[in-house]
Amino acid sequence: IRMKNVTRLCNTKSVITVNGRFPGPPIIAREGDRVLIKLTNHVTNNITIHWHGIRQIRSGWADGPGYITQCPIQTGQSYVYNFTIKGQRGTLWWHAHISWLRATVYGPIFIYPKKHASYPFPKPQQEVPIILGEWWNADTETVINQAMQSGGMPNLSDAYTINGLPGLLYNCSANDTFKLRVTPGKTYMLRIINAALNDELFFAIANHTVTVVEADAVYVKPFQTDVVLITPGQTTNVLFTAKSEPVPNATFLISARPYATGTGTFDNTTTAGILEYYSNLRADNSFSSFPLMRPTLPAFNDTSFAANFSQKLRSLATPKFPANVPQTVDRQFLFTVGLGLNPCPQGQTCQGPNGTKFAASINNISFILPTTALLQAHFYKKSQGVYNFTFPDNPPFPFNYTGTPSKQHGHSERHQGESDSLTTVPYSWFCKTPAL
Repeated sequence: IRMKNVTRLCNTKSVITVNGRFPGPPIIAREGDRVLIKLTNHVTNNITIHWHGIRQIRSGWADGPGYITQCPIQTGQSYVYNFTIKGQRGTLWWHAHISWLRATVYGPIFIYPKKHASYPFPKPQQEVPIILGEWWNADTETVINQAMQSGGMPNLSDAYTINGLPGLLYNCSANDTFKLRVTPGKTYMLRIINAALNDELFFAIANHTVTVVEADAVYVKPFQTDVVLITPGQTTNVLFTAKSEPVPNATFLISARPYATGTGTFDNTTTAGILEYYSNLRADNSFSSFPLMRPTLPAFNDTSFAANFSQKLRSLATPKFPANVPQTVDRQFLFTVGLGLNPCPQGQTCQGPNGTKFAASINNISFILPTTALLQAHFYKKSQGVYNFTFPDNPPFPFNYTGTPSKQHGHSERHQGESDSLTTVPYSWFCKTPAL
């Protein structure tokens, strides 16, 4: 983990990186591989790395949430992450798991099938990572710390990025644009990752259709779409075939912009890369200057498209790749995630609506950090005296979870309770799931 000066939008700042790269290097493995990664911290921030989506089967200590499954790695210290990839193949990603360090500390995980195994779809000509992210000109730790102290919303990002580059639609970014060059008639696989901190994103390539074949390292029934919806932390693999000769005299934009249905403000800008055809390469190895073709993306609040897209995601469910789902339900939960308002603490000035502070909540309860870390409580065998185990299985104050908030029951109006309470499930439940 090292600091590196990075310039975007004509603004240079020092950011935290892995091996001096932004985004960070890929982790490449096969299904069944044991993965060992030594992380050495050369910055002043404490840090951990989470391997997002990896099923940590009997290796929970390698999962990465700071203070939960491991103590943070302090300056000058090292830690070896040790886990095995079981029953997964496709694309996942890794990122820092303390505060907002993951704004720059992130990278892809490519999981290939076992040796001599093949994809359940035609092998592509090339595989290309597409990592969607956010860029702040300001220091992101300052941004989130100010929001936590004031109770207001964090400052919006200044740009979205594709593989760390804002793209030509932003000022001062013509040279910071991702470019993908393809051969007519060939099929490519895009490994798409939404590494943005907060926003769901629409993604599309102008005048091209893609076929979705995998989501979160699970093969899905293939379906074609002009636009992909991808939520924060989600990954998906898509295939697209470059147009055959004659190639249109055009340059195609690869674009992403947010999907947002809430009433809060958001960064309503568009990041863009360029798709070029090798057949348009000139003798001097430069590309002809053609008109830019832009994709048609849904409106930022198009819930109909979002719902229709999500309903198309179905497990492959073949004999080779079965969808093993437990048939017996032992206990039912209804967890509602929302944003509420809490009173401003006495003696403090808050910047939320009407002098309140924003509070994220689950089942009307906003989390507060306990005075003893989970690992410490376990080590000293005093969990019973540190946490209470009364977290509700259902929201105490029901409201219309998918509709417009009301004055009486809306999650944007209700004050939240605060707690460090937990809910528990028997360990034996995990043994009931059929083997993958």
